[in-house]
Amino acid sequence: MIRKTRLFTPGPTPLLPAAQFAMAAADIHHRTPEFRAIYTRVLAQLKEFVGTKNDVLLLASSGTGAMEAAVSNLTSPGDHVLTLSAGKFGERWAGLTKAFGCQVETVTAPNGQTFKLDAIKAALKLETRAVFVQATESSTGARHDIQAIAKLLHDAKSEALLVVDGITGLGTTHLDMDGWGVDVLIGGSQKAVMIPPGLSYIALSDRAWERTESAYNPRYYFDLKKERKNAQKGESAYTPAVALIAALGAALDYIAAQGGGDLVEGRKKLVDNAETLAAMTRAAVQALGMNLFAPDAPASAATAVLPPEGVDSGVIVKELKSRFAAIITNGQGEMKGQIFRIAHIGFFDYLDTIAIIGALEQVVATSLKVPGFEFGQGLIAAQKVFAERSK
Repeated sequence: MIRKTRLFTPGPTPLLPAAQFAMAAADIHHRTPEFRAIYTRVLAQLKEFVGTKNDVLLLASSGTGAMEAAVSNLTSPGDHVLTLSAGKFGERWAGLTKAFGCQVETVTAPNGQTFKLDAIKAALKLETRAVFVQATESSTGARHDIQAIAKLLHDAKSEALLVVDGITGLGTTHLDMDGWGVDVLIGGSQKAVMIPPGLSYIALSDRAWERTESAYNPRYYFDLKKERKNAQKGESAYTPAVALIAALGAALDYIAAQGGGDLVEGRKKLVDNAETLAAMTRAAVQALGMNLFAPDAPASAATAVLPPEGVDSGVIVKELKSRFAAIITNGQGEMKGQIFRIAHIGFFDYLDTIAIIGALEQVVATSLKVPGFEFGQGLIAAQKVFAERSK
């Protein structure tokens, strides 16, 4: 039987064909008028995709590079900061801020859950200089309420900057950086923009740019002021990832086309697409007798699922790969073997979702041999969700 490899992972995600073609044709030097035109256009498009009037900068790194840049450019040794952690990527904020000498307090939530606002309010101090959080915690399939956290900081008249890792949130969750008062928003190329890993992007508010003037943690490659100065000339401070930037331009054009040429509208449709696919998947796995790992705050970036009782989630991951070449992800760290995750970020559509649900039904029926299972239970549930949302 023919098997076509399909990614259903929360990053890297399936590649947009037009972006692949753009990469193949990107035989261009980066210090030329031709590249400057591409770079300037992509930076302008990113402002619309992120949803901000502020400058958006590109870095040749994974998303963690932009996370590090946020810490090194906005903090000084000894600064009091607050990290919000409910999974592996929340833990990364704590690790980064400690690495740069900050005094770190952490508000935690159990894996699969989100934060209680009262806990954040109690931890917020007059001397808190920044709050670091994920928009979605892809390691657990949970979504955090960024708007509510931003409002809490605003109402408290806090001087703390709100720094949001939107790496899996952008393009899967409706975010309003400027309207909500988010100071820093970070994205990554291997997520909703449907290109390979290797680029990160970061937007800073005016308040955040002011903070860069007084922050004195060391930085060199990830010097955002240097990048901003060069970006104004249509260049990057160092050698850019030329092919990835060409691919990003093609991807942003594609997203705009989904909105009739309007990138803002295209971004909304991209988010709505992820929301629909996530809702289909949640309905399907529950119809198959499995439980959601983050039922109270489910992300649309990825759905985290508890396997049937007594089943190691790794078995489901391996069966889907070996039988159908469908690549989903196991749990991370302490959650390995306890959950599996199916992604909805970027270049996924209705048929992709129907396919993975159908394959999952085969695994449940013939590999796990779950009692009382009948083919079609998950697919019917997913179809009903799609039909309702397509009205």
